[in-house]
Amino acid sequence: MSATRHELLLAFDLLLAPERFKDYGPNGLQVEGRPGVRKIVSGVTASRALIEAAISADADAILVHHGLFWRGQDARVTGWMRQRLGLLLGHDVNLYAYHLPLDAHPELGNNAQLGLRLGLTAHPGISGRFGDQELGFIGGRDDAQDFASAKALAAHVKKVLGRPVALVDGAPRAIKTIAWCTGGAQSYFEAAIAAGADAFITGEISEPQTHLAREMGVAYLACGHHATERYGAPAVAARVAAQLGLAHEFIDIDNPA
Repeated sequence: MSATRHELLLAFDLLLAPERFKDYGPNGLQVEGRPGVRKIVSGVTASRALIEAAISADADAILVHHGLFWRGQDARVTGWMRQRLGLLLGHDVNLYAYHLPLDAHPELGNNAQLGLRLGLTAHPGISGRFGDQELGFIGGRDDAQDFASAKALAAHVKKVLGRPVALVDGAPRAIKTIAWCTGGAQSYFEAAIAAGADAFITGEISEPQTHLAREMGVAYLACGHHATERYGAPAVAARVAAQLGLAHEFIDIDNPA
């Protein structure tokens, strides 16, 4: 079966509601390819490696979290941008990208999917969200048990994600309330503290967060930008592919960041 690129765009937009978000770049169809779509490849970032892998996999469309275009970037089509666009246009492949909408979806988004894998459930309703545009999630373990310590939580996250975790243990105590926001959400830490979190899970850490964690007594776990955002795009692409009768494949381009 196949769908048109416009039908695919409508399906993504209906699911992710990009009009609700003030974002750093354009959400939706970023590069127009062939009119008909039979196979979608999903990935985290529209890198050259992902585009080349999608072409090898005979994809007609690519869905990513990190697209090509961001506010304030150099608008010239040179270097890496020329290479990526050349591949997409030369092989007539559609590129769809959704940034904050893909973080925020309550079931299929990056935060929801990371919570699912870590065994975390957000509090119901608005009490389970925090931060700018309510992107952050806050809740606790599915089994309603506390982690004995921040170190125990970090060991659990490391096992699930399969990568090292940078832990700043703000205060040795049991961890009950956990806030999380995937990717580069360092700036959400103070909002997580204000929301009552005992620990905050995200992808990256900057210099100020270490001091805030120690001074406020809240654990901070930096688990990798890429590692925490591997799950939203394939979940959304799989849902839409099933709806439209399309093939789907997730291709994970390794990234230590």
